[in-house]
Amino acid sequence: MILTWLLIIPLIGGIAAWLAAKRSELASRWIALAAVTADFVIALVIWVQNPVKLASGVRLAETKIPWAPQFGLTYHLALDGLNLLLVLLTGLLAIVSVACSWKEITQRVGAFHLTLLALITAILGTFLAFDLLLFFFFWEAMLIPMYFLIAIWGHENRRYAAIKFFLFTFLGGLFILLGFLGIFVYSGKGTFDYDALMGTVMPARAGLLFMLGLLFGYAVKLPAFPLHPWLPDAHTEAPTAGSVVLAGLLLKTGAYGMLRFAIPLFPGASREVALYVMAFGAAGVLYGAILSYAQSDLKRMIAYTSVSHMGFVLLGIYAGTTIALQGAVLAILCHGLATGALFVIVGIVQERTGTREFSKLGGMWAVTPKLGGFTLFFALAALGLPGLGNFVAEFLVLLGTFPVSPTLAVIGALGLIASVIYALWLVQKAFYGPNVNKLQAHDLNVREIATLGVLAALLLWLGLHPQPMFDAAKNPLTVVEQSLPAGDQHE
Repeated sequence: MILTWLLIIPLIGGIAAWLAAKRSELASRWIALAAVTADFVIALVIWVQNPVKLASGVRLAETKIPWAPQFGLTYHLALDGLNLLLVLLTGLLAIVSVACSWKEITQRVGAFHLTLLALITAILGTFLAFDLLLFFFFWEAMLIPMYFLIAIWGHENRRYAAIKFFLFTFLGGLFILLGFLGIFVYSGKGTFDYDALMGTVMPARAGLLFMLGLLFGYAVKLPAFPLHPWLPDAHTEAPTAGSVVLAGLLLKTGAYGMLRFAIPLFPGASREVALYVMAFGAAGVLYGAILSYAQSDLKRMIAYTSVSHMGFVLLGIYAGTTIALQGAVLAILCHGLATGALFVIVGIVQERTGTREFSKLGGMWAVTPKLGGFTLFFALAALGLPGLGNFVAEFLVLLGTFPVSPTLAVIGALGLIASVIYALWLVQKAFYGPNVNKLQAHDLNVREIATLGVLAALLLWLGLHPQPMFDAAKNPLTVVEQSLPAGDQHE
């Protein structure tokens, strides 16, 4: 039942925070923080107490209860090394989201925390579900609280961005449902249970169509080029916590869906389209980097960097080699930490100065040196500075991709070079140069230093000692690797 508690705790915490806000907004904030911290601690304890199971590939925990047997539904949650990493990331970024909203959210504080923690519950359910319809339920449930986070607590064009986000991702979800229904029908087993459906044999054309449905739905959420148009608007208009969760967690559900469902359930069809998907991934790396450089809004720039970095994830997943898959998983984690931190920084900059426009910034280092130092650190992480986790992740993706497609590896490397330009441009325009606009702002407080410091320390640790992440994800990734034999994909 420990997995059920991982879902219940943030939901109960959100309800309690909502009720407490009627008497004390501060109590609401502390209750929300306590709930997400408890979830993170539980996941961390599971990690620490199960080194043997992690190494052997045995599931760390599992709950399987008949739900509606006549319809083939089971309440099936499971935890292995791959989704444990994502549950840990979810817990950590949930803490960051509550912390960065401490002063930013002043209206409907209780409702905000209820919405945020309901979103966290749905994300955790997506990572833990091993019944296809249960997964789809949580997948669609994510859309509702995210819509309200943007539409209610967002910025000027929040309603347009919220509707755009909802329409794109809801449409993608419908294609996922069609894919799940297809494998349910062809399996003939009368169940949506993941384990029972593994190895289902179906006609090649049907398998390809259903797999493409899953791939399309996950690619929208990733988002893969050219299915990304909803992302910049959603990021730009969302509150800081919404942007942190969106970049750090929601996008990762798309990558997780590919690793857990699209490829293992349809190995033959996935092998058939792998090289084409890799091409879209490489194009996204370069496209996102170039578009980032062209932005005049600090938050919008960082939004486009997500398109670039998630292109690396897509490239690594479908390259299918051990090294590329390890790089893709590490990129998922490091992007969540680094980009989440950059969105926190944007929120701080906007709170202090009232603007995100580069033309109105500049010279901030003189008045906020601590903020400038952290911005430089996370910008260097985004460009792939050796010693930090992003470098290891992207280097492994390129190294693992090269034997499969040297051309796509080179294109990906060009995107990595382009990231140097936009990352240094970000720091130069916002923090260096003369303070011509005479900006006056107080530097980071203890809460903000602690939040950014933890994320920085983790990126450094992942850059110097990534092996525990590789060991945890090894066995689940073996299934993906066996479904995508790299030898079949050589140019």
